[in-house]
Amino acid sequence: MTTLEIDAVSQIAQEPAAAPAEKNAETPLREVRHEYTHTFPALLSQLGVSLLVSTYQAGKVVAVGVAENELTLTYHNFERAMGLAVRPDRIAVGARAQVWFLRSTPDLARRVEPAGRHDACFLTRSSHFTGEVQAHELAWSSTDSVAPGGSGLGEGELWLVNTAFSCLSTLDEQHSFVPRWRPPFITGLAAEDRCHLNGMAMAPGERGVLTPRYVTALAETDTPQGWRPNKVTSGCLIDVTSGATVARGFAMPHSPRVHGGRVWLLHSGAGQLVLVDPAKGHVQTVTELPGYARGLAMYDHYAFVGLSKIRETSTFGGMPIAERRPELKCGVGVVDLTTGRLVAHLEFITGVEEIFEVQVVPGARCPALSGPYPSLDNSKPIWTVPQTQNPK
Repeated sequence: MTTLEIDAVSQIAQEPAAAPAEKNAETPLREVRHEYTHTFPALLSQLGVSLLVSTYQAGKVVAVGVAENELTLTYHNFERAMGLAVRPDRIAVGARAQVWFLRSTPDLARRVEPAGRHDACFLTRSSHFTGEVQAHELAWSSTDSVAPGGSGLGEGELWLVNTAFSCLSTLDEQHSFVPRWRPPFITGLAAEDRCHLNGMAMAPGERGVLTPRYVTALAETDTPQGWRPNKVTSGCLIDVTSGATVARGFAMPHSPRVHGGRVWLLHSGAGQLVLVDPAKGHVQTVTELPGYARGLAMYDHYAFVGLSKIRETSTFGGMPIAERRPELKCGVGVVDLTTGRLVAHLEFITGVEEIFEVQVVPGARCPALSGPYPSLDNSKPIWTVPQTQNPK
């Protein structure tokens, strides 16, 4: 296992623990302390990118950027934040019972406090109520911008890994969700989490449009919560096009990705990043990581991997990574795909114990986000209005 010594400044923030149940209820605070290697902000600056990191446990989306050569983290409240999807004109956030949409407003970026720091700005503008479908991963079918005023649905539609209903879904204005695909061993649509479908790899399809190509599941089971008994060895990778299972034997796999013409995924229960040959079912370990690996963003020749500590519950009983419990960290590790080495690391010391998803924001070194609850984010609300004459 490759590890890095933390050699940078420790930073502390006081963040709301969660959104209050009642509008006027007092919001408890949690202390969030993080540390990072000096290589972490240097690498983000070199690539010209920033990161979004979601944590279901803390109910936050964390924007990780660089300003004046220093790492910056801002925390934004989204109840049970899970899947994230990024495109140039918008961000989607899967939350407890809805998907939130944040629109890009680049003209405001430099004016957001502290003025002059930010080079991108995303404002929450709408949401779609799905109910509690456990939207583990989200992805846009195309990275091209949609027409002005578009909702993000239709052309450039958003795909969801609908874990509760064991299917892949999209959205429309009339329904909670639109089922589009399910594994061939799933015989019906029910909110029973039958196989714990959890990850989705997009790849170019017809006309070069990104479409789902592979998914991960914790088992090939068709009964309510049927994945739980044998989860140490029953995880699999499924080809969406053919419906065939192309690799088996994983312990709780997550986050499949197609990058550089190859198929990658996180063998989470073993704390590994692996390569899979779908034609032969062969699995190659790229590197072993100091955490339960979930959430994977690939950019250039780097992999940004979400790392979590594991809870003392039966869910992780028997997992290979449980033997390394004392050494596990929570944060984001960066793997150089050419060497398999961990080259940079952001670690949450207190306040956050699990990471759900990691996404790269290309072309933005320090984005500003305005979430649905700015008062809980210790930020001011931002209003935008059309540039028209004053109303009479």
